[in-house]
Amino acid sequence: MSYGSISQEAHETLAIAMNHLHGKSNTGEGGESDERLDSAGSSDDRCSAIKQVASGRFGVTSRYLVSAQEIQIKMAQGAKPGEGGHLPAKKVYPWIAKTRHSTPGVSLISPPPHHDIYSIEDLAQLIYDLKNANKYADISVKLVSEAGVGTVAAGVAKAGAQTILISGYDGGTGAAPRSSIHNAGLPWELGLAETHQTLLKNGLRNRVRIETDGKLMSGRDVAIAALMGAEEFGFATAPLVTMGCVMMRVCNLDTCPVGVATQNPELRKRFKGKPEYVENFMRFIAQELREYMSKLGFRTVSEMVGRTDLLVQTDNVQEPHQGKVDLSAILNNPFAGKDQKVTFDPKAVYNFELEKTMDEKVLVKKCANAINKGQKTELSVNLTNIDRTFGTILGAEITRKNKNGLADDTITVHCNGAGGQSFGAFIPKGLTLELTGDSNDYFGKGLSGGKLILKVPEKAAYKAEENIIVGNVALYGATSGTAFINGVAGERFAVRNSGASAVVEGVGDHGCEYMTGGRVLVLGPTGKNFAAGMSGGVAYVLDEDSKLYKNLNKEMVSVETVTSKYDVIELKDMLKEHVAYTNSEKGKEILKNFEQYLPKFKKIMPNDYKAMLNLIVQMEERGLSSEQAKMEAFNIKANAGK
Repeated sequence: MSYGSISQEAHETLAIAMNHLHGKSNTGEGGESDERLDSAGSSDDRCSAIKQVASGRFGVTSRYLVSAQEIQIKMAQGAKPGEGGHLPAKKVYPWIAKTRHSTPGVSLISPPPHHDIYSIEDLAQLIYDLKNANKYADISVKLVSEAGVGTVAAGVAKAGAQTILISGYDGGTGAAPRSSIHNAGLPWELGLAETHQTLLKNGLRNRVRIETDGKLMSGRDVAIAALMGAEEFGFATAPLVTMGCVMMRVCNLDTCPVGVATQNPELRKRFKGKPEYVENFMRFIAQELREYMSKLGFRTVSEMVGRTDLLVQTDNVQEPHQGKVDLSAILNNPFAGKDQKVTFDPKAVYNFELEKTMDEKVLVKKCANAINKGQKTELSVNLTNIDRTFGTILGAEITRKNKNGLADDTITVHCNGAGGQSFGAFIPKGLTLELTGDSNDYFGKGLSGGKLILKVPEKAAYKAEENIIVGNVALYGATSGTAFINGVAGERFAVRNSGASAVVEGVGDHGCEYMTGGRVLVLGPTGKNFAAGMSGGVAYVLDEDSKLYKNLNKEMVSVETVTSKYDVIELKDMLKEHVAYTNSEKGKEILKNFEQYLPKFKKIMPNDYKAMLNLIVQMEERGLSSEQAKMEAFNIKANAGK
């Protein structure tokens, strides 16, 4: 459950309770505020141990990842598999927008796919990226209980995940589409049994922990889950009930009468939950589980895992389908009761060999003074495309010692050659990576304040603006920072960008998709479906051939000419920086003939975003502070539909 779907009070109460119990609470995909991150390790620890990375990448910054004990990749959830998520505009209050790096009063979309995962190899890359972003955290993957999930889980285990979560169809906040609630997903029992057995058959079971969730309500449920192969157990609905949830099932309407699933300040005052209520519930669960364990003759949960030979199908039920359901595939586990170890073995854990990375071998050692004392450091390295996720471990070390990063350009790394996948992923403020050559997919993924410069060699015999220099999904989920790219980018450029500023000389299909913030300047043509689902931020596009209208997705955005003096200044400043950093021939030509080129630029502006910005400006002109203006504008927008 993300911060946004449930209130701050409910979310923090869960975090405090689980930290007291030495369990783990989950951020969900809403990010986490700086105040909560600052509380880590204190007596009032409100910091969630599990940091979720979902398709929306809301609030996924370097600091967010470094603070995690476990990082969870949410592929989908049981209540609405494959459908993504949607936070309605009326629930995007200013404080939610701040945490999610978006605009108040503008709805947020979690896209159905992760744009950096289209195969198991892509998932392996993301697992590797996140391990680099926090080498001390376990990486888990959340999968939906469905037919064939065992095969997917085997791939996930081989890809290096330490925990696999099987999520059942029951549960969820009730904000899922009706078609999903009734028709999508399967009970956790089916997915769990298939996953456990498949991993055993392939000799992979001891590499990973298996977790399950989906309306676990009692110690008996936990006992059954353990006997079917689970080692960890997730709870959501029941803890919410202990905090006062009355299961109104109107979570998406922002009308929760008990202050649990709402952001409305007046309704939040009704919240009566306390951490000790959740703690008591979890202790009752443990007590009931202990009773079942004693009946079965087990001392530890580990001994129970996978013992389906102790489960029997009962006939003692008054139910119309009695005797018609064949449970043999679940109950007849050929590996049950063989006295072999079927739980996670730390010795069998996947070895990422991070010590062999360029970051560990060179960067961290040479930049120690910069990390610890802020001393300006400059170095050069040669790269090949097998140097994956370059700069990320260094970035994590910077963040670990300096929560807000360092001063701009404190560390500058000059690179030559071919940048591998995820070059500069999640790098924080103070780190500048300059690459002369080209780069693979996921360049600048999750950029978190750092600076990326990608340029062609000085003596290149080709025109940079006509050639692809970087692969697909560059700057996916970027939250802040800058990027200057002297050439054309592949598909899905700056998808889900929420705060970074970027200049590029052409993009493939689906550029600026689902963008919620930041600035993008495109000095060339775009592929089709540009700005689809774009709800925030601004894109400037040089439309020399007047073909942009054919490629633009006009559902949520409008096209304007660049006439405002502020827009002209912003565009020109971005262009000047691009030329200064990359020596771009195209950029120099435009600057030289700026007045002739200016009419050819188009400004892409999301409609709701523009309306909210105008409202905020109007409120500020009345003498309100920035925060007050945002709140007042939000209230006007929220009440407009009533």
